[in-house]
Amino acid sequence: MIVRRLVDGVDERLDGTSFIKRNLRKVFPDHWSFMLGELALYSFALLLLTGTFLSLFFVASPAETVYRGPYAPLQGREVSLAYDSVLRISFEVRAGLVMRQTHHWSALVFVAAMTAHLVRVFFTGAFRKPRELSWIIGVTLLVLGIGAGFTGYSLPDDLLSGTGLRIIYSAVLSIPVIGTWLAYLFFGGEFPSAELIPRLFVMHILLIPALIVGALSAHLALVWHQTHTQFRPQGTPEESVTGTPVWPKFALKSVGLAFMTFAVLTGLGGLVQINPIWLYGPFLPYSAPSPAQPDFYAGWLEGLLRLWPNWEFHAFGHTIGELFLPAVVVPGIIFTALALWPFIEARVTRDTAMHHDAQRPREVPVRAGVGAAGIAFFVLLMLAGSNDVLAKYLQVEVDTLNGVLKVLLFVVPVLVFAITWWICRDLRARDAAPIARPARVEFRRNAAGGFDESHDGAGPGAGPGEPVAARPADREDP
Repeated sequence: MIVRRLVDGVDERLDGTSFIKRNLRKVFPDHWSFMLGELALYSFALLLLTGTFLSLFFVASPAETVYRGPYAPLQGREVSLAYDSVLRISFEVRAGLVMRQTHHWSALVFVAAMTAHLVRVFFTGAFRKPRELSWIIGVTLLVLGIGAGFTGYSLPDDLLSGTGLRIIYSAVLSIPVIGTWLAYLFFGGEFPSAELIPRLFVMHILLIPALIVGALSAHLALVWHQTHTQFRPQGTPEESVTGTPVWPKFALKSVGLAFMTFAVLTGLGGLVQINPIWLYGPFLPYSAPSPAQPDFYAGWLEGLLRLWPNWEFHAFGHTIGELFLPAVVVPGIIFTALALWPFIEARVTRDTAMHHDAQRPREVPVRAGVGAAGIAFFVLLMLAGSNDVLAKYLQVEVDTLNGVLKVLLFVVPVLVFAITWWICRDLRARDAAPIARPARVEFRRNAAGGFDESHDGAGPGAGPGEPVAARPADREDP
């Protein structure tokens, strides 16, 4: 009774019941592709859970120690405390290896789901006015996700991650004027400094997650207010929303997807090995693994670095390092153009109207062509990021493979654009003038033992759509 009075009193003053009812009745468009964003959300939730567990055992220190754990090949070797603690998590902490691998798989799925979600929004034109801000936040989340993945991937202080860190340090250092200051800020001095791992740890568990939570909250608030765009039947006004209410159908489906995401990622963490740092060994500044492959979200950048010429030049009294263009300028242009795409397309097409419907890719062939060409460009860069592995399996020289990939990098996207544009234009034309369905003819046995012919199911009759008389040839002799 006391609780009920308390709830009624709060509801009377805050009008909470009507607020909750109003929002639970909110209708969301329903389509399987909308779950890509939810998949990213639940992967991030699992990242936070497993990351909290790992932070209880990880030691963010580059100080050296002697490894005395159960992994025999490394016993007696000098390693950093960070590397030693990750080995301890993997081999000595109960459920430590499952948690670490689930954390890594969740990070991969988190970035992959965001990428797929972004591609879906791009091809369906769901970024158009009034959803430009939601698109920009989505691109920002993708960049933050890559940053979170890279900083976490670098924390174990193993040989593979250390090589990647050395490349990024050189890229930051190549930025004119402010490169030295930025390198000092993020890396704590000359690489590898004693401050490096503690600063990466702060960025990985505090700064970047806080930015992701903030951007994610803003993104969800916008989606809640604007709802998804939707594929609607022809003739339906754009202002109408067709879908399922938040409660119970939409909410229960979403909860089910959350549990499925947790189950699959935990299963991967328990069954599929990933990032076995004990095989790479501890980081040594004078050594590098070969072949070396980063996680997929950094593969395209690795490929760009491997294919880019060794251009170093001087301007205004400053030396521009050879990594500045491929590691800073080109990615900056790509992500800036991606973030501003809604405004670029609106400017080119002079379309400033409000849109709440989703388009099929065929409806805008140029956009579909640009998107497909962009995907082909990134796939080729990822292949270039694996050039040492590919060269080994193809039995060719790495330089030969690089030469082929450089040519393909210019040719394939253009071809993909042309083919996609041509296919979409043809499909769109078919929508405008669809091919008539061929008339259906049915034959039914009649009481006399012959057959009656009918068109389009209109019954026995003489012509299309009309009953036809049984043909003499169809009759059977009694």
